[in-house]
Amino acid sequence: MIGAHGERCNPASLRGARLHLLASLLGKHHMFTRKIGIDLGTANTIVFVPGKGFIINEPTIVALSVPENTVLAVGREAKDMIGRTPDTIAAYRPLKDGVIADYYITKAMLKYFIAKAVGRMNIFRPEIVISVPAGITPTERRAVINAAKEAGAKEAYVVKEPILAALGAGIPVNSYSGNMIINIGGGTSEVAVVSLGGIVSWTSLRVAGNKFDQAIIDYIKKKHSLSIGEQTAEAIKIEIGTALPSKEQLEFEVRGRDLVSGLPKDLVIRSNEIAEAITPHLLDIAGSVQRVFNETPPELVADIMEKGIVLSGGGSQIRYLDEFFKRMTGVSCFLAPEPLFCVAKGAGLILSHLDVYKKTLLNKR
Repeated sequence: MIGAHGERCNPASLRGARLHLLASLLGKHHMFTRKIGIDLGTANTIVFVPGKGFIINEPTIVALSVPENTVLAVGREAKDMIGRTPDTIAAYRPLKDGVIADYYITKAMLKYFIAKAVGRMNIFRPEIVISVPAGITPTERRAVINAAKEAGAKEAYVVKEPILAALGAGIPVNSYSGNMIINIGGGTSEVAVVSLGGIVSWTSLRVAGNKFDQAIIDYIKKKHSLSIGEQTAEAIKIEIGTALPSKEQLEFEVRGRDLVSGLPKDLVIRSNEIAEAITPHLLDIAGSVQRVFNETPPELVADIMEKGIVLSGGGSQIRYLDEFFKRMTGVSCFLAPEPLFCVAKGAGLILSHLDVYKKTLLNKR
């Protein structure tokens, strides 16, 4: 064989060079994604890939065409269709209260997210760590693992959300001392005391961000005779949502349908009204915190009183929520950094030490 400059090339060395190039490509920044962490939430799904960070943060929503049941859109694109679709398109949330409500749609959604995470060129089926609520039943747990495998995972591990949230919030979960975390998501609020890598006591309450939105819809309907949609309620919660009434009120202008005249109408909502709307739900969560304290050994309660309670999850970002829980429990509370990403971050930490965790955390049922 003749080389570019006329000298003879040895075919063996050429093959060696090709193999070397292939090996360097394979080694380059883990060019192929082999591990994925998925925070499979009722409201949002966040996907984490080691070395790349959070690559997907999209609503857990799938849009289907009605008679054929084919998937039209997933994630953000599907969310934009909610409340605006003709009869031939239906937007579904495949998870209800943190668990799979529709297997077929969940599988389609996982397939979409996995394909998006690994890219078209990937030749490996990835190992996946998925978050599940602490209150998950063995059947629900199996459904998550099967859906992930059918959607393209080589192996799927499920880890309970409070453990992942605690890891992601920087809590040393393997230490002897107790830490309490309140993780408020879209479908569930989970309160757990974590010590020695396990959950000592916990409650899982199906009251969270989605219920807050519904409470805002109901409140505005009852008090102002105005009908608003889910997207609007969520926007109100994010912009002016507060857990405690305050003197300086925030305002937000909403548009909806007047229930009396049936015509469109503008209305200014104040933050104290939102506090009034969501307080019953916040009291429910405070009640479950109380229950967890009742079931926690006194030594661990003493640890928590010293360190405070950590708040995580998207729903924990409501103003003054830390102060609300402090008043209700007498224990100081603080918001974890990037609360929305705590669970996904925790999944990322497990992925980077997968071999270690396979022996410990992942075997705990």
